[in-house]
Amino acid sequence: MYVCSCFGVTEQQVRQHAENGACTPRQIASACKAGTDCGSCVRRIQALLGRGACPRPEIAEPVLSSGLSGLEEAA
Repeated sequence: MYVCSCFGVTEQQVRQHAENGACTPRQIASACKAGTDCGSCVRRIQALLGRGACPRPEIAEPVLSSGLSGLEEAA
């Protein structure tokens, strides 16, 4: 299914760009121009990125492994 009819970008193409590291609508636009003409597809792109199309690195892991000592030192 087409996400961006202005440039003929499909959902699969958006997912592929997300797998390659494009994790925001702006990065998707840089990769394939989707969202740069009329803008009507930007919300659809946001929805696709929000549904796991973009692999997210585990952010909480380093924070949890460092414990509270770093916070206590900062206080």
